[in-house]
Amino acid sequence: MPLDHSAAKIQQPVVLRDAPGADHVLTAEALAFIAELQARFGLRRQSAVVARQRRQERIDRGELPDFLPETRDIRQGIWQAAPVPDVLADRRVEITGPVDRKMMINALNSGAQVFMADFEDATSPTFANIIAGHANMLDYRDGTLEFEDPKTGKSYRVGANPALLITRPRGLHMLESNVLIGGQPVSAALFDFGLSIFHCGRALAASGRGPFYYLPKLESHREARFWNDVFLFAQERVGLAPGTIKATVLIETLPAAFEMDEIVWELRDHIAGLNCGRWDYIFSYIKTLRNHPAYLLPDRAEVTMDRAFLATYAARLVKVCHRRGIHAMGGMAAAIPVRNDAAANEAAFAKVRADKQREIELGHDGTWVAHPDLVPVARAIFDAAMPGLNQIRRPRQDYRIEPAKLLSPHQGQVTEAGIRSNISVAIEYLAQWLQGRGAVPINHLMEDAATAEISRAQLWQWRRHNAPVVLADGKEGRLTDEWFGILVQDEIVRILDRLGPNGFHRGHYASAARIVQEAVMAEVLPDFITTPACQVLNALD
Repeated sequence: MPLDHSAAKIQQPVVLRDAPGADHVLTAEALAFIAELQARFGLRRQSAVVARQRRQERIDRGELPDFLPETRDIRQGIWQAAPVPDVLADRRVEITGPVDRKMMINALNSGAQVFMADFEDATSPTFANIIAGHANMLDYRDGTLEFEDPKTGKSYRVGANPALLITRPRGLHMLESNVLIGGQPVSAALFDFGLSIFHCGRALAASGRGPFYYLPKLESHREARFWNDVFLFAQERVGLAPGTIKATVLIETLPAAFEMDEIVWELRDHIAGLNCGRWDYIFSYIKTLRNHPAYLLPDRAEVTMDRAFLATYAARLVKVCHRRGIHAMGGMAAAIPVRNDAAANEAAFAKVRADKQREIELGHDGTWVAHPDLVPVARAIFDAAMPGLNQIRRPRQDYRIEPAKLLSPHQGQVTEAGIRSNISVAIEYLAQWLQGRGAVPINHLMEDAATAEISRAQLWQWRRHNAPVVLADGKEGRLTDEWFGILVQDEIVRILDRLGPNGFHRGHYASAARIVQEAVMAEVLPDFITTPACQVLNALD
């Protein structure tokens, strides 16, 4: 007997655990809306995930990413997306961060044009964190977002001219395991988007400040079509005019780089821009080309935006965006202030200035930073070179983009220091993530989940393809299973020396090391390290 998806027959969600603020966020009406979204779009989301797997299997067998012949008319056509709203015209500096209450207030007060409230890579998805984030969104809507630090007694509140808030829901691959419908977890993407648009959509539209979204980890124009249909349904359901929602798509997967025009086309009534999600893009490059030794990458420090596939990808993004009349957003400056070391601090900020100068010269209309102290640094670069609100009218048709250039790997060495650094960063970040923190300062950089993904994917790639490694003594070696185990143990010993046994175990470092080691030693590179990590996180929550 076929299922009846009429409103009367839709199963209501079952919430498996409580969290502070849940009674305010998970109202009966909001949960009913989540159920509607899941009933209408849950199977399509699952089909999109399966389509990703099928494409990856073809690439593993030797088929390389390329432009789609069936969408040539869209790529070559003369058309533009709907106009960007005036409130989004100037996006020269955007600050990103987790949905932690204090950090949201600091970001909104940072002087940036936009704050991206990130439910995805910068937030550890404990149920308490997710619910608290949505409760914070409600207080932002109502103008009551305040915080008093229990340690210092200092009060924080949003100022008179805050940044414009854009929400990033979790990706299509993620599930919210604490909310079930029909015994199955709901889509985390639909959960985050649904709560946001249901509770805040009308109020943000009435004030002219939204609702606006960042869409993460899309891999095809069909996934963009999925989101466009979700937007159309949600707008009708909550009483918003078509086209009210505006979304910026993060181009942070290699397959999506070949479908930029098509993604804009599918979202043409709802799209405001594309963004260079550089860290996830590097991870996606390794993951997509995992079976091909010709695309081996060197140490992470040598995989820079001014060369090889990354430079081509950024140039293509600017070209497509300006041709279609939308913003081309630059990538993240992850540097954070180096306290008590003026020389190191200035060196870090000098790298940020150089990176932002490259972006403005390439044609980007705005850029990302991860710390409030970087806002004036980035803004100075964009103010000096971009007197207008953006550079959308500056065409970049001189950029010639060929498929081979989008695949061209960086040249350089794999070193013992690079291997040790990747092991250290992956374990440290994942341990912090298991403790409930998604944005983590490591080695004077504000890191998110993409850092752990790059680090473990590079380790897997170097081991899988027997990459030559420059050892500390200058000799050449290989990342064997035995040596990798020794290096992981060396890192565990360093952590034990630093934190002691109690700190080591309270910090979940053993679990983090095991997850990293299993991901690196897997026969097939796992799609996301956060998938097995979520199972541990949910048990700890």
